Parts: sequence; C-alpha cells; structure tokens
Amino acid sequence: MQLLYLSALLALLAGGSYLVVRQVLVRRELETAAKALGERVRSGSASAEDLFEMGCVMLRKKIYSQAVRNLEGALAAWDGEPEEKAQVHNALGFAFFSQEKVGEALEQYRQAVGLQPGYVTAWNNLGDALESTKRYSEALEAYTQALAYAPSNETARDRAAFLKTRLARMPGL
Repeated sequence: MQLLYLSALLALLAGGSYLVVRQVLVRRELETAAKALGERVRSGSASAEDLFEMGCVMLRKKIYSQAVRNLEGALAAWDGEPEEKAQVHNALGFAFFSQEKVGEALEQYRQAVGLQPGYVTAWNNLGDALESTKRYSEALEAYTQALAYAPSNETARDRAAFLKTRLARMPGL
C-alpha cells in the first residue's frame, strides 16, 4: 500500500515538474523573441510583420497596451495581402477586448471578417464580444457565420445553442 502511495506521489511530482519546466521554456522563448523583435522595433527597421509578431508576443505575455501599440503600427505599415491583414485586426481586437475596450474590439473583429469572411476565429471573437455586451441576437448571428464556414466548430456550436435557448426563453433580448 505504501508503495502505491509513493508511486502516486512520484507521478504527481513528475507531472508538476514537467509543467513548471515547460512554462519556464515557454517564458524563455517569449523573452528571446521579444528581445530580438524589440531591437528591430526600437531601431526603426521593423517591418509590418515584425510589428505583428511583437504584438502577438506581447499578447501572450499579457502586456496589452504594448500589444496594441505594435499591432496598430503593423496595420499602419501593412503592405501584404489584405486577407492576412485580417489576422492583425483580430489580434488587435483581442488586445482591446482584454483591456475591456469592447467597442474598439468589435470594430477590429468586424474589419477582420470583412477582409476575410471565412475567418472562423474572428467570427467567434466577434460573437464573444457581442455576447459580453448582451447583444445576443447579433452574437448568435456571428456564431452562425462561424458555423457556416466550420460546421464542426465546437465553440460556435455550443455558444449558438446556448444563445438560441436563451433567446427562446427570453424573447425581446
């Protein structure tokens, strides 16, 4: 019996150690990327893609104000495909939403789906932002659009089902 407890304890310790080491490695990777990209941004030689990557790194580090600054710079300097620009709008929308600036987030998500109508993640994000402002019918519409492009999307399917039920129970929302 003691051997069983000892084995369970060792398994828990090994699992915990793995998670800690993994987190440290991810942090180190983010710091390395931020340092390299930061040098290009500060020197003024950063491309729109560099600014986008830096914005994404800042999002992962949850430094939203710096993410917004880099993503807005990426939009201003963007010279790539318009469909790819949708990713920048979506990331910027996420940064705004994380700062509880829902109006700005909605604008960015709408621009993202306008540039790339099949961008399911942006449709889900738009639905989430609309739902947070209690605009349930519009949120359902966004999730329905996501499902039109990706019928197996679990997030959109679950949220759409929830909103249909909510709207049926509470007409006029």
